[in-house]
Amino acid sequence: MTSLPVCKYMQTVDIAGEVKRLLSTAEVAEKAGVHKDTLLRWLRAGDVLEPKRDRHGWRVFTPEQASAVVSYAKSPQAEKALELRDEGAPTASIERLRKIDWDFRDAKTTYLTHGLHPYPAKYIPQIPNALIQEFSTVGSTVGDIFCGSGTTLVEALLLKRNAVGLDANPLACLISRAKTTRIVETDKGRLVELSQRALQLASTISVDDQPTLFPGAKFLSKAPRPDNDAIQFWFDPFVVEELAEILSWCRELPTDASRNVALVSFAAIVVNVSREDSDTRYVRRQKNHRPGDTLRRFGQVLLENAGAVEKLSDILEPNVTCQILQADVLTAPRIPRLDLVVCSPPYPNAYSYHLYHMTRMVWLGMDQPSFKKREIGSHRKFSNKGKNGATIETFKTEMKSVLSWLRDFLRDGGHACFVMGNSIIRGHTYDNAEVLREAGEAAGFAEVARLNRNMKDTSKAFNPRIGKIKTERIVILQKRGVSYL
Repeated sequence: MTSLPVCKYMQTVDIAGEVKRLLSTAEVAEKAGVHKDTLLRWLRAGDVLEPKRDRHGWRVFTPEQASAVVSYAKSPQAEKALELRDEGAPTASIERLRKIDWDFRDAKTTYLTHGLHPYPAKYIPQIPNALIQEFSTVGSTVGDIFCGSGTTLVEALLLKRNAVGLDANPLACLISRAKTTRIVETDKGRLVELSQRALQLASTISVDDQPTLFPGAKFLSKAPRPDNDAIQFWFDPFVVEELAEILSWCRELPTDASRNVALVSFAAIVVNVSREDSDTRYVRRQKNHRPGDTLRRFGQVLLENAGAVEKLSDILEPNVTCQILQADVLTAPRIPRLDLVVCSPPYPNAYSYHLYHMTRMVWLGMDQPSFKKREIGSHRKFSNKGKNGATIETFKTEMKSVLSWLRDFLRDGGHACFVMGNSIIRGHTYDNAEVLREAGEAAGFAEVARLNRNMKDTSKAFNPRIGKIKTERIVILQKRGVSYL
């Protein structure tokens, strides 16, 4: 597949009827003789006017806007801006970050592979994007030590940084691998073929609402399925047959890239076709699924996901890399050296990923009980009122351990950015940002900024009994040992 500028063929028509080609940020930066990141900083600082965005959320410049950027690049003001950036870091970086509207209310958040798989409590990509641009450079290495669904990793790769992700959740690692993978034409062809296979089988076993004189035979798969009571409890029998068949097809794919995309597409539909209410509501309800619905849903999701991964593959630079490690950070695993960390740790008492991901993990043969024991911040641990129940001190001790470990792998003067909300534990509200600051100081970090953001009403709908998170803080820590502070 040939890599093309995102907006290469976009056009607009002016009042006189003249066709004008719109330019991408990368194309305008090239015309101006500056790096794309430099142009993005000018835009954020208001040095040049923001252009409109296309339906995918990408900036698109008219020829006149591009000419204005070129003129600014040659001006004394641009040279002075670059000098101030070099001399004033990191104070200037913090001031620029304070000017950002971190709510990002109207931003598109599911572009490219960000919508590959549902994942409760994930943060929006605009947050790591802004932090990565400000605290790292092209070619550096950005880490997310609680990578979840891989949001930071995708943004790091798009910004031409190398990425390293860690998570104790095996499903999170699978999702992150799929979201950051590159596929070639043969992979895309296999995925499209698999999608068509599912849709074709669905058409042969679908039933309508009207009884027929000669009903069709029920579809039975010869493929293996998990020997687990949860399967019978959460899934209709005919859904089990279809899921077993789909899973066997996914595992037969010959490349890691195609197999990961297919498996994530499989996992993405599991809760939808089960009797589980939703990803954030662990109760059983009747959904009136019909034979063929599961196959049809998989075929549709796989086709969409294959297209999203293909688009990402076309955009990514070939020399940037992504490593994803399934590891518990409390065991102090060895990781590559990092220039920057951007992550969102699990909030104490907010969510239990082992519970809501259980059916997916059972189907995929993942060790859900082991992850359950290792999960940081889970509601199960913090709702335990016995002597072994976790408290806010448990979380502070865990974060101190994590930051002490991280210090050995983060470059001197490097930043670690954490997106966090408050927690309610046994009726008391705790400021997790303050907990993190204290843990950071004990581990050799200093807080250099704390930024606030309001969340959409639809975001992070946790268990209502323990509160709905409405605000978050972005806590920026810096590894001590440099003269910045």
